[in-house]
Amino acid sequence: MRITQLHGLIILAGLLPTLVRGQEIADKIYHGGDIVTVDDKYPSAEAVAIRAGKILAVGSKADLLKLKGETTQLVDLQGKTLLPGFIDGHSHFINSLSVSRQANCFAPPSGPGKSIAAIIAALKATQKQFQISKGDFIIGYGYDGNAISDGREMTAADLDAAFPDNPVFVQHVSLHGAVCNSLALKKFNVTQDTKTPPGGVIVRKPNSTEPAGLLMEAAWMPIFENLPKPSESELLTRFKEGQMIYAAAGITTAQEGATFPADVALLQKAAKKGELFIDVVSYPFITEAKKVLEKNPPETFGKYQHHLKLGGIKITTDGSPQGRTAFFTTPYLTGGPNGEKEWKGEPLFPKAIFDEMVRFVYEKNLQLIIHCNGDAAIDWFLEAHEKSAKDRFADLRSVVIHSQFVRKDQIQKYVDYKIVPSFFTEHCFYFGETHLKNRGQEQTFFLSPLKTAQKLGIHCANHTDFNVSPIDQLFVVWSAVNRLSREGTIIGPDERVSPLQALKTITIDGAYMYKEEKIKGSLEVGKLADLVILDKNPLKVDPKAIKDIKVLETIKEGKTIYSKN
Repeated sequence: MRITQLHGLIILAGLLPTLVRGQEIADKIYHGGDIVTVDDKYPSAEAVAIRAGKILAVGSKADLLKLKGETTQLVDLQGKTLLPGFIDGHSHFINSLSVSRQANCFAPPSGPGKSIAAIIAALKATQKQFQISKGDFIIGYGYDGNAISDGREMTAADLDAAFPDNPVFVQHVSLHGAVCNSLALKKFNVTQDTKTPPGGVIVRKPNSTEPAGLLMEAAWMPIFENLPKPSESELLTRFKEGQMIYAAAGITTAQEGATFPADVALLQKAAKKGELFIDVVSYPFITEAKKVLEKNPPETFGKYQHHLKLGGIKITTDGSPQGRTAFFTTPYLTGGPNGEKEWKGEPLFPKAIFDEMVRFVYEKNLQLIIHCNGDAAIDWFLEAHEKSAKDRFADLRSVVIHSQFVRKDQIQKYVDYKIVPSFFTEHCFYFGETHLKNRGQEQTFFLSPLKTAQKLGIHCANHTDFNVSPIDQLFVVWSAVNRLSREGTIIGPDERVSPLQALKTITIDGAYMYKEEKIKGSLEVGKLADLVILDKNPLKVDPKAIKDIKVLETIKEGKTIYSKN
């Protein structure tokens, strides 16, 4: 087998003999721009050839033109940049089917929600746009009480005045709660007599047991699971627009990060009907795992069927640091959501139940992705891993989603146990100042410590947690490189990484997280032709300009699935 190299670029690996016989002619050859391979052995190239949905060759333009036949399409990048398709490190794909019919209540720059009045205006605009009738739900997403100018949480009373005839709720930016108006609270049967469940938060009116509007964690999750949804037929019609949210961001592999049985069935039906044109990896939620496994035994996991793969099982350990429901070993500096003193947050499940959940997943030999934000939550998982894994040092590819406030001693255990963190460096921007108030500088500056983890040789993913924040992979990269807050504070200068290191988290290391590094994540011979074309090269622009780079085209297995033009 012959390997030809020019100036450090791989040209062909075992393909020239078949080329000579005339059997290996490229479908397309990309050239004329920067090509970032994300392959440490050969980091750049002049051209990439693809055939039958896979990468045929990577190297010099002169050599790859030898693969040109009568039907080969030569694609001149005209100075643009070609990279591997982006891989989503964690999001909630199923939400993409509904957000287009909901009000964007994010704070600027991601949305208009700079104040309670602005959030209400966004809800009213959605009500008018979709002609929502009296008595029907009006829903918003992205509410962040820390980022609005009013200096207080939005309440049911605020929403009641504006929407006296409709149940309304606005999902908290963490996706772990919502602010509801009185009609919604009534529909959800939340009253002054409702007891706050363990691991839950029901914010009450001052000097009263009357709900004020905000429900979090275990008080919200059962409601969220049983919210009224559009019909299955209507949801099936939304799969294209949902996937286009991802494709427009250059994503060719997406995650559905906490899937309930009805949604598993919906995804499978859409896949079977040929509706999926990006890869979707689904992780059924632990509380419903037994029900999902009745129809989908463990041996069916880990295999794509029509672009859908059941990847493993999702467990949620704690809440969100911005909502002060993440579980820590030390108290919040600002107390709890209800004014609790010495508040450390709470786990979502009791310890014995949590340990049994982890044991169940490992016993089934399924991949575990586990939501842990606070260091106490991470302690719980590491202890459960040590007790439940048959070989704690085996490459189980368990993933700690967020790992926001991981400690240095815990990172060393990630190394020892081959655990993958999927970080959330966008928190530096969206919630950096909030974390400084809640947790102090020492902990906040070590938020999502990507540089430390990569130095230790850990494969790290990075994500948006859509729709906690918008799907925007270039903003993910920007946040890892700059770590700037809204106000311009550098949240942990020592944890900033290079643009290439940041790109790896959404390409090759993202693929590693899914056990797909042999077929995705870099431009290498034999891998899927999952590609993205950008208007500028993230490795060459000013680091602060990375967020302004535009996705021009997204290609899945050789076929264009998104084009800006």
